[in-house]
Amino acid sequence: MIAEKKEKRSCCYNIESVVTVDDRGQMVLPKDIRTKAGIKAGDKLAVVLMEKDGKVCCLSLVKAETLSGTVKDLLE
Repeated sequence: MIAEKKEKRSCCYNIESVVTVDDRGQMVLPKDIRTKAGIKAGDKLAVVLMEKDGKVCCLSLVKAETLSGTVKDLLE
């Protein structure tokens, strides 16, 4: 059996902003973050949940157009 090497992707995680969720469950992404991420009005974002021990520990927003294949492949 030949072990297949997976290419490691370099990732960097930064806290860019803190947003507030209103009574209707809505929040506003600050303009500088939208600009940096290339998010424009009308773009679709996928909400990706990560769970640990049955509890959500992380939420990620991913531009839906970049999802080619599974989310698992994208996050590995």
